Amino acid sequence: MIVFPNAKINAGLFITEKRQDGFHNIETLFLPVFKLYDILEVITNHDSTDDKFTCSGIPVNGSSNNNLCIKAIKLLREIEEIPPLKIHLHKVIPLGAGLGGGSSDAAFMLKLLNQQYNCNLTNEKLEELAIRLGSDCPVFIKNRPVAAVGKGEIFSKAKVDLNNYYLTIIKPLNINISTAEAYKNCTVTKPKTPLKKLTELPVERWRGKVINDFEKEITKKYPEIKEIKEKMYKNSALYASMSGSGSSVFGLFKNPPDIKWPNNYFVHNEKIYY
Repeated sequence: MIVFPNAKINAGLFITEKRQDGFHNIETLFLPVFKLYDILEVITNHDSTDDKFTCSGIPVNGSSNNNLCIKAIKLLREIEEIPPLKIHLHKVIPLGAGLGGGSSDAAFMLKLLNQQYNCNLTNEKLEELAIRLGSDCPVFIKNRPVAAVGKGEIFSKAKVDLNNYYLTIIKPLNINISTAEAYKNCTVTKPKTPLKKLTELPVERWRGKVINDFEKEITKKYPEIKEIKEKMYKNSALYASMSGSGSSVFGLFKNPPDIKWPNNYFVHNEKIYY
């Protein structure tokens, strides 16, 4: 079976509290990016009693045992009988970009195995498993726009209409930011107005209100990220922001943007239909 784990962006990200478990409580709006996706293929391995994992596309560093896809398989095997597998992951979503590529791969792996091997797990059970793999993983189970609180795993319906807006995502290829790096110098603040309420405003009114708390410190270290955002606004973006912990920046436009970007940037454009 082949599936296509897509990216996400965060419209706003408030860091509201440091938790006793070492994590942070946040408020954010998750928006799926359906046309930016990895490719994940899984078949039964009839040649061995072990799993075989291969990867192509964007290089993924580290041992395959640390890959979230493999962790998802091991997690599901705690409660279901899953045979030895051959797994191939083709990476397209940039790493260290705040686009949720690894989290999406893991969530889609859970969904794929659930369907392929008739596990009959509900979406709610899959979300319970997904949070054990990472804070962003559960959002990819139902894979729709949602407002999120807690560690980012408590969802409510998002009242947002971006239908027929145009999305541009830009990532400098030489800047990769880990989640740990982003949280290292973050500031915890209690917002006066919940982010969910702010994102119910028209997109034209998001600027200056729907903010990403990571941006302040990240752009001090990587001013190029701020420059990308400013360039989007200078070219008619209605709203622009760093996504998640960075380093990607996205812009929302009413008309198709015509902006020239350097060759050392990853560029993605699509029209939104939700």
